[in-house]
Amino acid sequence: MEHDKNKAPELRQVIAATVASDTVKHSEAFIGKSIIPCVIYMSSIYLCHCAIELSILADYYGREIAAYDIQTTRCDLYGQEKKYSERVMLIYDGLHYDALAISPFEGAPEEFEQTIFPVQKGRTIGPAEDLALKLVKEQQRKKTYTDTANFTLCCGVCQIGVIGQKQLKYVDQIFIIARHESDNHIFS
Repeated sequence: MEHDKNKAPELRQVIAATVASDTVKHSEAFIGKSIIPCVIYMSSIYLCHCAIELSILADYYGREIAAYDIQTTRCDLYGQEKKYSERVMLIYDGLHYDALAISPFEGAPEEFEQTIFPVQKGRTIGPAEDLALKLVKEQQRKKTYTDTANFTLCCGVCQIGVIGQKQLKYVDQIFIIARHESDNHIFS
């Protein structure tokens, strides 16, 4: 939103602090895991970009966040209940989010791109919304997403194979100490 690609560490801290500061709203039952490891995780480089985080960022910026999922073409809207007057859009490829922007012309400098859109009557952002959905459908057709439920990975060191995010998380728990001590286990 500020065209600052180095803002991620600060935003991770904002998210972690928000979760830690309201343990009633962000309870273990709501988050799905214990609050302490969750706060540590959210402040690490392994930020998972879940709905909780996007909701927190919508409140932090005082803007709606429309998150388009390429695989399903679904759009989740965060902050809509607050009726913010502006919206930003993200596109999710199964692994991470990228900001969507409209450029005034091809090759225009990044500072000329529009990333914040006024919310109009009917809670729409007009033609920008249609362009975003068109892009998402095009990316889905090209299969530019990662199917995290069904991808297959193999450790380049020990040759253990995993299918999908659930198995990867299980293997990740086994190798977490080794990975933090060295880069021995590389999945590709």
